[in-house]
Amino acid sequence: MPNRIDEKFAALRAAGRTGFVAYITAGDPTLEATVELVHALEEAGVDIVELGVPFSDPLADGVVNQMAAQRALDAGATIGSLFESIRRIRARTQIPLVLFTYLNPLYVHGFDRFHEEAAAAGADGILILDLPPEEVAANRELADRHRLKSIRLVAPTTPPARMESIARAAGGFIYYVSREGVTGEQADLSSSISAQVAEIKRHTDLPVAVGFGISTPGQAAAVAVQAEAVVVGSAIVRRIAENVHAPDLAAKIADFVRPLADATHRAGA
Repeated sequence: MPNRIDEKFAALRAAGRTGFVAYITAGDPTLEATVELVHALEEAGVDIVELGVPFSDPLADGVVNQMAAQRALDAGATIGSLFESIRRIRARTQIPLVLFTYLNPLYVHGFDRFHEEAAAAGADGILILDLPPEEVAANRELADRHRLKSIRLVAPTTPPARMESIARAAGGFIYYVSREGVTGEQADLSSSISAQVAEIKRHTDLPVAVGFGISTPGQAAAVAVQAEAVVVGSAIVRRIAENVHAPDLAAKIADFVRPLADATHRAGA
């Protein structure tokens, strides 16, 4: 069955462009706003949207994304209402959607049930931050037998042998975490991105998306020449927090994101 993530990267490859991936927390500030934000992001040039599943203990996230998750939970976001929002998004657009989550919410909801309902609602991929490949191999209930593409993380500290095992279990694309630690904006890019992306590509034909710390058009352009996609999250989420009560929130976020997406596309062309 065709997957929107695969189709998007095929289209980007044919056009000779690097993709731009935007992360927002679903339900921040409300799920109603999330629907409008996704459409605004697409209009601003975003190729793939990552939707963070609100969770009370997001250990891999910095304070900006932690606070966004709490705002979403305080506003009443649930797994069921998240899926309803995805259905509403799908009524208007076919932009690829990746769910960015931790394992705990999936187990509470039901692992298989979560995957099945997410795919039925219109999600295309899932990135489970705290699910190592060894656990997948050791537990049959975690096996990749669902329609969602399993996006996998590779870190700067990941040795080549482990990259290979991660790549074998991956689908859609590999997410390269360009810095150690939690999410958040950074003043400077890591100098090892190019070498690490090249090493990942020795183990897989999947596209590589680079994220963590990218927050300016210049940084996005610098990464765009080294990978198939650039991911920006915390910088966008911080702007949402700064404009959380603005009636034109979606337009303000689109104005911030457009130069990032344009720089990515121009550099990757």
